[in-house]
Amino acid sequence: MNFYRQLVVVAVVAWLVEAPTVSRSARLDAFLRSSVADGDVPGVVAMVVDRKTTLYAGAFGKADVARDRAMTPDNIFRIASMTKPVTSLAPMMLFEQGQLGLDDPITKHLPEFSNIRVLTTWHDADATFDSRPPRRPITIRDLLTHTSGIAYSFVDARLAKLDDGHKNASELPLVSDPGERFVYGPNTLLLGEIIAKISNMPLEAFFQTRIFEPLGMHDTFFSVPDDKHDRVVTVHARTTDGSLRETPNPAAFKSNARGDGGLFSTASDYARFMQLFLNRGRVGTTRLLTERTIDLMTSNQIGSLRITEQSSADPAIARPFPIGAGKDAFGFGFQIEGRPAASGLRSAGSLSWGGIFNTHFWIDPRRSIAAVVLMQVLPYYDPRALAVLRGVEREVYSQQSR
Repeated sequence: MNFYRQLVVVAVVAWLVEAPTVSRSARLDAFLRSSVADGDVPGVVAMVVDRKTTLYAGAFGKADVARDRAMTPDNIFRIASMTKPVTSLAPMMLFEQGQLGLDDPITKHLPEFSNIRVLTTWHDADATFDSRPPRRPITIRDLLTHTSGIAYSFVDARLAKLDDGHKNASELPLVSDPGERFVYGPNTLLLGEIIAKISNMPLEAFFQTRIFEPLGMHDTFFSVPDDKHDRVVTVHARTTDGSLRETPNPAAFKSNARGDGGLFSTASDYARFMQLFLNRGRVGTTRLLTERTIDLMTSNQIGSLRITEQSSADPAIARPFPIGAGKDAFGFGFQIEGRPAASGLRSAGSLSWGGIFNTHFWIDPRRSIAAVVLMQVLPYYDPRALAVLRGVEREVYSQQSR
């Protein structure tokens, strides 16, 4: 085989491994259509992209069952904690500009954390506890990796008893020392506050001018414009008998601009965000981040630690999560697949996270594809909604075995 033929063969093999097509969209259509018909979810939008194009887009079921509105690809979803990866992009932009350091103590920007303490002993009888100062300060890096020791009350029964719903993170104890373990908490909320202080811009304005406009994310916002209200999907909750109960949409869609949740978005908008990472920090001719910084965000930043299963103090809101607990690592804003749980799934090194209404995404740099699967069902990790996510994933990768 001559040199030029070798080059052609290598290029073709690399393309085949890198980017699976989703040409058999009829199979994915059929799976999602049957998921709706079987009552797994009332409606779903799924989209698969590579670096430049949309490989698959499908919408099935109802966006509003009571009003008999069909789901369409441009429907708007509450993406909740899928806000976190977006927020995590912002401090890395400031990092590149020399405006903050990854190992800066957060007290530099949030002095209210100067007196934070670590919970050491819990007394269940009267909901009191013993505590001590942390062994070291919380850093920006800890917030980006959820290793600060700050936890959400809904994943820790002790904090649920202490939190009346109006307490700030600085008013509750840490559940572990900074850097000791992965604990899911409002870390990205604090990052949002720090971003606003450093940039001297409201978080929503920073997102709009520095992220959404460059990426062409025209349907992503904290408050949905009035002329787009009819595109917002209603939320359903799984009842004890397995049926779904719909909550009508409110008259207005406004949420506080916070770093850990609250965004509304579409599949195509979030796909543009994912493509930023497939293209290693570039969108068109514009570069938002250097490749080196993208590498920081998308590589293991917690060393030998691993994501642990997060319990739920309220099973109506969330079930234990995430997939990959015990084996996966975490970067800056992303869970990182350690090894595939089974064949025919996303590659090792894939990036992911989800939102509490069962909105999910993954980015597979090795295969140069990304997918987003949007539903509006509680609780988070509802088994039937999770089966829809995994079913989409298996069908996307099944092309490789055919």
